[in-house]
Amino acid sequence: NTKLHAVTGANGRPISFFMTAGQVSDYTGAAALLDSLPKAQWMLADRGYDADWFRDALQEGHHPLHPGPENTDKTVKYDKRRYKRRNRIEIMFGRLKDWRRVATRYDRCPKAFFSAVALAATIIFWL
Repeated sequence: NTKLHAVTGANGRPISFFMTAGQVSDYTGAAALLDSLPKAQWMLADRGYDADWFRDALQEGHHPLHPGPENTDKTVKYDKRRYKRRNRIEIMFGRLKDWRRVATRYDRCPKAFFSAVALAATIIFWL
């Protein structure tokens, strides 16, 4: 089992991917992709990427737009209107899964699967 982490542009086109094992925390993917973030004013992310160190790292150049975890008393201010645009990321993953090879994961080797994801993303979004 694997998790696919992605950085996309404002229009939902993927810029970079990172793959981790299924049992690994989302923070590992967030730390790996932190250096590949493009220059942007705002950054949308899932609740799974919420950590104090991640928010501090984003404050240097980005304004995070994801709500805090639901199981804490600490409230985090975020723009709800802009956070609703997070569906662009979900649409990108949905379009990748239109490729049967990616959706059903025929390739058991992680390198072959990652190559199939990169090929699908290139053809769908960049050609």
